[in-house]
Amino acid sequence: MMILECENLSKNYGSVKALDNLTLKIESGKIVGLLGPNGHGKTTLIKTLSGLLSKDKGKVLIDGKRIGVGTKKIVSYLPERSYLSPEMKIKEVVSFFQEFYEDFDAKKADAMLGELSLDKESKLKSLSKGNREKVQLIMVMSRKAKLYLLDEPMGGVDPAARDYILKTIISNYSEDATVIISTHLIQDVEQILDEVVFLKEGKVMLHSDVDELRMEKEKSVDALFREVFSC
Repeated sequence: MMILECENLSKNYGSVKALDNLTLKIESGKIVGLLGPNGHGKTTLIKTLSGLLSKDKGKVLIDGKRIGVGTKKIVSYLPERSYLSPEMKIKEVVSFFQEFYEDFDAKKADAMLGELSLDKESKLKSLSKGNREKVQLIMVMSRKAKLYLLDEPMGGVDPAARDYILKTIISNYSEDATVIISTHLIQDVEQILDEVVFLKEGKVMLHSDVDELRMEKEKSVDALFREVFSC
């Protein structure tokens, strides 16, 4: 079943085309890497799918539904920059998600937080950047969503934190759900991806199964990306 269908999706910022007649279909049960240089539409696409941005034209269906209240209930979104107040305590973040999202599993969140040995009385501002990223990812992955949208989930954290983030992603989504990861750290995520989508100037220039791509091109996704987007 298709979890995501975009047809001739466009979004402009003034004279700049962030998304340019983008067409894309993604099946349920996949981990998909959304790859491209900065400024080529990755974040715009994810924000559009999450309902934070309105499209200028085109059609978008998530689980067969147009973007709105119905899709927000089944989409779990991790923004590139946190929207949580640094003054919030970890326990307050858990309460916020529990109150705001019907599908939030507080027991799962508590279990993952326990693995990190973090004091739930701690404020977010007292945590390292890596631990703040982990806390927010735990909240997002503790929802029983059908589509997870993760925008640069490993940006600016150390390799150990990246390993934890990858493990958390692959361990905490159901097999029939789909995860879309926007990132420029291709080498780090390539091992967990089923499919990749290359975005260039707001268009899909490549959408492929990762194993098939490696066999056809005889190189890694990271090497192919560097070749395609070399200056």
